[in-house]
Amino acid sequence: MHVPDGFINAPVSAVTGVVAAGAVAVSLKGARRELDERTAPLAGLVAAFIFAVQMLNFPVAAGTSGHLLGGALAAILVGPYTGVLCISVVLLMQGILFADGGLTALGVNILDMGVVTTVVAYALFRGLLGVLPRTRRSATVASFVAALVSVPAAAAAFTLIYWIGGTTDIPIGKVFTAMVGVHVLIGIGEALITALTVGAVIAVRPDLVHGARGLTAPLKLRIDGELVDAPAPAREPAPAAHRPTRGLWITGLVTALVLAGFVSFYASANPDGLEKVAGDQGIDEKVKDHAAKDSPLADYGVKDVSNTRLSGGLAGIIGVGATLVAGSGAFYVVSRRRRAQGEADTRTEEKV
Repeated sequence: MHVPDGFINAPVSAVTGVVAAGAVAVSLKGARRELDERTAPLAGLVAAFIFAVQMLNFPVAAGTSGHLLGGALAAILVGPYTGVLCISVVLLMQGILFADGGLTALGVNILDMGVVTTVVAYALFRGLLGVLPRTRRSATVASFVAALVSVPAAAAAFTLIYWIGGTTDIPIGKVFTAMVGVHVLIGIGEALITALTVGAVIAVRPDLVHGARGLTAPLKLRIDGELVDAPAPAREPAPAAHRPTRGLWITGLVTALVLAGFVSFYASANPDGLEKVAGDQGIDEKVKDHAAKDSPLADYGVKDVSNTRLSGGLAGIIGVGATLVAGSGAFYVVSRRRRAQGEADTRTEEKV
């Protein structure tokens, strides 16, 4: 759903850019409460993983494909504020390095793919956890529903932005019906990817899933045909804050590299939901060339590498690395500011 340059007029693009910048500023402040020096590298990994999975377009219907948006996944794994930052980093890397998503439309894309998906998904996720049994399985189910709804919500948000500032005169009802209709189907794929990923992380490290903190699934034993709570272990597990995260980090990074470097070659070549609707409805009549079209990585290939598979694989690996470095660096700075603020507050309390 990357909006290119030319779909939305300059004034509305500028306004959405300001709104998106404000949302990023609020998220930077909010992320200080979600990140620390232990979780900051994991947040960078989440951004890199989302970049990798977004390269895996999957077929949906009628010559259309879809890909992960990632807002729901990021919000549930690392928190809503950090989730907005993760998607923003991904979109920035895609726009600058790969000419994917217009630079003048960066604000539109951050607002639509980052803010809307994250806010809608996390609000629904927390609401569902409020009524479902507080178990890890419930968190996985809630992540499925939240991700499913977040995609057509983003499609509806794009339709609203296009209604206000679209560059072609198209009946908005047709745009809304086409966008939401195809993105409901794409949302199913988003929901499956999100639920599988969240469920996998919860299974091994539930303490690292922001949205699942405080959820427990007590061990049950069957005695005389009845299920009873198992006795507490004689030795308590190490506190979550001291448990190493290196194994999960390495596993996640290797997975992202494999997906971007190898699996992406088999992704669907069909246009994604927005591209298909834009072509069918005439939204793309005034599309402009991307400012980074001459980038050596434009269109997810390495310039002057003739082998298509090798070119795409190298581009994917470079993208994962660049997103990981940019995201981890930014999140580390945010976590350090939290630590500095905490130390300053402690000194103030001591003086009082």
